Amino acid sequence: MSEQKKYVVRRSSAGLGLFAAAPFAKGDLVIEYTGEVISDDEAQRRGGKYLFELNDNWTIDGKGRHNVARYINHSCKPNCEPELNDDETKVFIYAKRKIAPGEELTYNYGSDYFKRVIKLLGCRCTKCKTTTG
Repeated sequence: MSEQKKYVVRRSSAGLGLFAAAPFAKGDLVIEYTGEVISDDEAQRRGGKYLFELNDNWTIDGKGRHNVARYINHSCKPNCEPELNDDETKVFIYAKRKIAPGEELTYNYGSDYFKRVIKLLGCRCTKCKTTTG
């Protein structure tokens, strides 16, 4: 028996996005952010937009296409939130509220990333697009 598909990658306001294909209840595990765990120094050397900082020493480089969570876009009013496991080696994305099929899955990328990347280009999340345009 195959497991029901929980999400699908498709076009969003910010390029490609990850969308719910099944309903999620508040608190449900949506997906794990996966990739190569690298040192902070290596992350600084590599750069890129799929780096997820675990702590001051370690970062997940999630650039590989196997990491479907890399398609989750930023939102200033997200429906998901990332959480580190207890030993700060993994990142899990959980639903902050009930999510209906067809909704784009989003989380807040944090103030540092927002200042360095998003603010320069202009935020394209649904909240900001409806507020400004």
